[in-house]
Amino acid sequence: MGSAKKSSAARTARIEEMRRAEQARERRNRILVAAASVVVVAGLVAGGVVLVQAQSDDGGSSAADDAKTAGKFATDADGVRAWKGTLGREHVTKSVDYPVTPPVGGDHNPVWMNCNGDVYADEINPTNAVHSLEHGAVWVTYNGNAPKAEVEALAAKVRKTPYTLMSPVDGQKDPVVLTAWGHQRTVTGAADPAVDAFLEKFVQGQQTPEPGAACTGGLSK
Repeated sequence: MGSAKKSSAARTARIEEMRRAEQARERRNRILVAAASVVVVAGLVAGGVVLVQAQSDDGGSSAADDAKTAGKFATDADGVRAWKGTLGREHVTKSVDYPVTPPVGGDHNPVWMNCNGDVYADEINPTNAVHSLEHGAVWVTYNGNAPKAEVEALAAKVRKTPYTLMSPVDGQKDPVVLTAWGHQRTVTGAADPAVDAFLEKFVQGQQTPEPGAACTGGLSK
């Protein structure tokens, strides 16, 4: 019992520390954005011609080259599926044909989905969500078979947890899935002990390619 209380207290302290760090990053970002806006505008004007030319040369393909994302899952003793193989990390503006749904990583959109406990009622672009995973977020997803009560309970848990986001994914096989960069598992619902265990391990966990990167300032819908 004492060990469980210590673990819970440590997790709460870590979440509060992440909230404070995120707020500090937001303040710095506002200053940097204001200072960089003139440079960005100039770059967009100069780069517009290059972008148009690049779009003309790509042959109209709708999916990015996914050769850098290859491998398969191996299930760990705790029930978490770990991706064994490569996961691309290039920024792309095209759609990506990910090998699994929901994706556990790979090339992704330059803009992340906000993941500061954000709950989305509609499906989101997976290329933006994968960028959130790269920042150390856990993505909670569900399909039409997930009971409404469980969805609501999971949403309440997500809203209390920084570096998480939640959305429906109709194409996934299981009713409820938790995903981090390179890791994934199914759960039965909000009361499943595996939910807290997954959040504890993978929210800004060791698997994070870009620890400390922002989970705000991206897309909100």
